[in-house]
Amino acid sequence: MPADNFKTPTVEGIVEQTQTVYSLPLFYDRLNEKISHPRSSLDDIGRVISEDQGLTVRLLKLANSPLFASLSKVDTITKALTLIGTQQLRDLALAVSVVGSFSEIPNDLINIKAFWKHNIACGILARSIATYRREPNQERFFVAGMLHDLGILVTCSAIPDSVRDMLLERKRCGDLHNVSEQKHFGFEHGDVGSALLTKWKIPANISEPVAFHHSPSSASKYPNEVATIHLANIISHTMGFTLYDDRLVPPIDNSAWSILDIPVKQLSTIIKQSESQIEETCAILSEAG
Repeated sequence: MPADNFKTPTVEGIVEQTQTVYSLPLFYDRLNEKISHPRSSLDDIGRVISEDQGLTVRLLKLANSPLFASLSKVDTITKALTLIGTQQLRDLALAVSVVGSFSEIPNDLINIKAFWKHNIACGILARSIATYRREPNQERFFVAGMLHDLGILVTCSAIPDSVRDMLLERKRCGDLHNVSEQKHFGFEHGDVGSALLTKWKIPANISEPVAFHHSPSSASKYPNEVATIHLANIISHTMGFTLYDDRLVPPIDNSAWSILDIPVKQLSTIIKQSESQIEETCAILSEAG
């Protein structure tokens, strides 16, 4: 991994460097174009996804997992599109593709398996919360949860030396990860992840929860989505799905708790419903493509 290319890291510089390295938006743009074309059929859309065999296999396994509880076997992407929906499968395809990226990050910066277990757990918990609250298009909550810490991977990839320094400082001070980032860089991973998703033209109902999952009261357009990812992230930490070994749990924001208005006793049901899905989904998404 190369040394940092700029002395004073900025969100814009990190995003620009990352965008030149990873080509995920090209796939997303092609899929968007096909979905938006008035003459496109489900088969046409399915063919774009099916060009990536590894992605296809993982999406089909997801479609047949307890996450979607299909009553019949989903054996083609066309059937998956029918079951899940075109926009929803598009966003799922993006999230699944991101899992296979950023694989060259050294272990001293981040344990990539622990990273994805935490983020997948957050996505599933967010989806369970959204299901309880009867939110429409619940898959966007899963995708936003899966990508909420994307900015950590991006900074580790783009400015590894600076991140290494920040982690040493964090260990000395005992701060939460995002607090150390803010002190050290002047921005945190939510800012970076959201900026990259915006650059990739990912919908704001996904990028805003990524931006404000540590500061939900700052959300302007999608407070429900942001509050859901905020709570799901905290629950994921309390379940032991942490990025580092310090077991620090971010504090809950009272405004987010008020927005969601979930009875405390309901949280145990949400956790129980999510537990089995977390292990199976992690197994599916960790398979080599």
